Parts: sequence; C-alpha cells; structure tokens
Amino acid sequence: MRRSAAVLCGAAVVLAGSLTAAPAEAGTPRAAETFHATEPVWKKCGTDDYPALQCASVEVPLDHAEPAGRRIRLALSRVPHTAERYQGPLLVNPGGPGGSGLTLAGFVAAALPKEVAAQYDVIGFDPRGVGASEPALDCAPDHFDPVRPDPVPTSPEVERANLTRVRSFAAACGREHADLLPYVDTDSTVRDMDVIRRALGAEELNYFGYSYGTYLGAVYAKLFPQRVRRLVLDSVVDPTEVWYDANLNQDHAFNDRHRAFMAWVAEYDSAYGLGTDPEKVEAAWYAMRAALKKDPAGGKVGAAELEDTYLPGGYYNGYWPYLAEAFSAYVNERDAEPLIEAYENFGASDAAGDNGYSVYTAVQCRDAAWPRDWRQWRKDHWEVYERAPFMAWNNAWYNAPCAFWPAESLRPERVRNGGLPPALLFQATHDAATPYQGGVTVHRLLAHSALVVESGGGNHGVTLSGNACLDRHLVAYLADGTVPRGGGGEADAVCAALPDPEPLTSKAAPTSARGSTLHGLLGFRS
Repeated sequence: MRRSAAVLCGAAVVLAGSLTAAPAEAGTPRAAETFHATEPVWKKCGTDDYPALQCASVEVPLDHAEPAGRRIRLALSRVPHTAERYQGPLLVNPGGPGGSGLTLAGFVAAALPKEVAAQYDVIGFDPRGVGASEPALDCAPDHFDPVRPDPVPTSPEVERANLTRVRSFAAACGREHADLLPYVDTDSTVRDMDVIRRALGAEELNYFGYSYGTYLGAVYAKLFPQRVRRLVLDSVVDPTEVWYDANLNQDHAFNDRHRAFMAWVAEYDSAYGLGTDPEKVEAAWYAMRAALKKDPAGGKVGAAELEDTYLPGGYYNGYWPYLAEAFSAYVNERDAEPLIEAYENFGASDAAGDNGYSVYTAVQCRDAAWPRDWRQWRKDHWEVYERAPFMAWNNAWYNAPCAFWPAESLRPERVRNGGLPPALLFQATHDAATPYQGGVTVHRLLAHSALVVESGGGNHGVTLSGNACLDRHLVAYLADGTVPRGGGGEADAVCAALPDPEPLTSKAAPTSARGSTLHGLLGFRS
C-alpha cells in the first residue's frame, strides 16, 4: 500500500495460486527481439525538488508472446546526463510490487555525487498497471476503508468477515481487469524493462532496485544476462522463497523489529512515560490494541488500522519518534488525536495506495502458486501468531486474495547466473521486509557479486539514506565498477548501522532529511 508518510517526513507481506503455466525460458525471442521500441519523446516535468526531471512514455506489448497484439503504455521519467563521459541509462525502481518510480529518478540523481550522477541518464518508470502508466489497476477503491474487522480471527464470525472481504477483492479484480491480470507479473515487467532499454538505444542496462525491485533486477539478469552492465540490489528479496514461505518468515522479522521499537520506547521513558521494561511497554501496546478493537479512535482507528499504522516502523526507524508520541498520548493522556494523525500519515490508504495494492496482489498472486485450501493458511498463520503476533494475521489478510485469485499462476524464475559482470548487493542484518538471508542467498546465486552488510541495521532500503560507509561502496561501483572483496565469510564489506533516532523533544534531529525522503518514496508493503 502506498501511504502518505512523505508528507510528514519531508519530501514498497504473506502471499497463494492455482494452476501453473511456465514462463518463457531465457533467450526466447519474445518482445526483446521482435517488438519495435519507439524512442521516447521527452518533455520537461521538473518539480521544486527535482527541476531537471523530464517525462515521456513508451509502448510495450500487453502480451510479450504476441508483440503484434495489444499495446499498453508505460510512464517514464529522466534526469539526463550532463558529463562528457556517458555510462548509459541507470534504470531505478522503488519496489512493491506496485511502487511508482517516477520521482525516485529525481531523488537518486540528486542524492548521488554530482560528478557520478552526471554520467548517467537516471530513468524512472511506473511498471505496468502502476500510477501514470496506462491502463492502471484499481480493483476496489474502498477495500481499506476503516473500520475493518479485527485481523485476528478469534471467532468464526470474525474469520468469515475477513474472508468475505478478501474474496470480494479478488472477485472485483477479476471483474474489473480480467483482460490485464494474466499479464501483470514479474516476468512481463522484466521484459518491459528490456523494451525500455531498446527504446533508449542502449546496448546494455545499468539497474538500481530496492526491495521487490531487487527481484526485478535478479530476474532481468537471468533472462537478459548479456544486457547487464551494472546491477545494484538494495534490501534483497530471497528468490528461492517466492512468495508464500518468504512472507511467513517476514512475519517473524517484523515481530522482532516491533520489539526493537518497544525497547527503544522503554529506553526513552523520560520522554514517553511508558516504563523502562520493554516487555511492559509491549504489553501496553497490546492493551491499546485491545481497547481500540472495542472502541476505534475517532471512528476510524481500530485494531487493524493500528497495525497498519505501526507497520511502517518496521521499515524505517525514522518513524519511531512519531509513533511513540501517538502511543504515549493515547495510553497516558487518553488523547487519541495524535494516534488518528499517525494513522492518516502512515496507515490510511489513498488513491495511489489503492492502485499500488491492486498491482501488488496482481503480481504476487500471478507470480507463483499459493495454497488454495484456506485450512492451510489458517494452520500456518496460527502457528506464526503464537510466536510472532504483531503482524501475522494482518499480513495474512493482506495477501489472502491470492487464495481466490481469478488468474492462473506461473512458476518463479530460478535466479542463478555465473556469466554476469560483478553485481553489488546491500543488506541490513535486521531488515524485516526482506530478511538478511535474502541478501546472502542472492550473493551465492549471482557469481562474482559482492555483498555489503549494514551490521546492526534494521531499516529497509539503506543506501542513499545517510550511511556514508554504504554510499562510498555504491558511488565507487557506479563510478567505475569497483566492488569490495572481503577475505571470507558472507560479506565482502561491513558497515556499521547509523544510531537509532532520538525523541522529537531532544536537541538531535530524529532522522536525516535524505533518509526520510527516500523512505517516503519507497513506501510500505508496496
């Protein structure tokens, strides 16, 4: 879901399928070889923050197996190179699935050193179905309207209410977008990326992806290895767990990250007055959840909405001071207004969020087979809930449309490549959205890759977010292809994590402006 956190701070989770149909094998002469890609016509579309931005569009086949058939249109953005030395296009993606990458191009070009950014055309794009691309998906605009049923199905009635919601969403997608759903998937998006490359007149592609964008990059490298020049993957999806198992593991990681937030609140008891014992602070949070289940704050923040509001803290600790203030005000002062404001900034879905979630489900449900027997979901998620209650059931319902999805599923690509140029991977050890093992796995699968680890870091999306050590490796790679080579172990280089933020009442700023801007662009979930 796309949220409005960027407004606050200063300006990408369990997964199902049915029948399987194999995607085309790497090297099959589909659109990359047979579709005529027209050169984009760029027009100025700069903003106050990114005045050099230009915009265009490119047509791609809806079905890459039928390049002469129906076409759809992808929205592009560009910050053009200005240096005499030109290293080609650098395609960027914020993740999701369902994230818009148009503004990210401006951010990346501005955040990199000028002398490096000037050597690239930094290219953003809205993947098929997303944002300004046409057609855009929007299955059910009211799906996240408050107040939703309690995610934890403590009674048959609550479980039926949640099942009704997710069945309705899947049916609405089938009703509204039956012609598109068979073609909204990772494989199609990757082939779109190669059409973009051809439209830009480039023999090779430089690519920089966050989160789900790392999976796009890894699959692109599998299907088009000869077209890869530079490949940067930040916060890496484990391609061996696409998607159901990956997200069960993710539930445990988010629970751990939520507990880290509780410990941080306890550390600053002088600011928040919730106690110095992390377990008692956590108990107070669950007591708040129980109270909101009975009496939603402002008629809009119930148990489900509270979980939506605090999930972003698992992505980025820069949100912790805002979330802690809302928590404290509700518990200590019976003041719900800060909590309602936090929900509106972090948890509420807007039109972009509705579109992002529609694409998220379309891609995830299409990409891989999911359990179609709800009894399997029930068993697995109750088992997770016993050990990791924070997001287990909220996450289950977020992805449960895949149990009833009205399109056949594919088999995920087997990501492995020994013929690539060196790729550069970044991974935080306590990342909740893409747990650490994903970076290790892809490092093993992509021969000659280098893995840079942020030790002790818990944020999702770590480069260009204020950590100078990580950014030195990124800049060196983009400048001349240099990658670190460690002396053994999983990592080729290790950087210390940035310190956690301090409360808003302290003299220290709670977050770096650049980190807040990036995480506003990456969003949460999608």
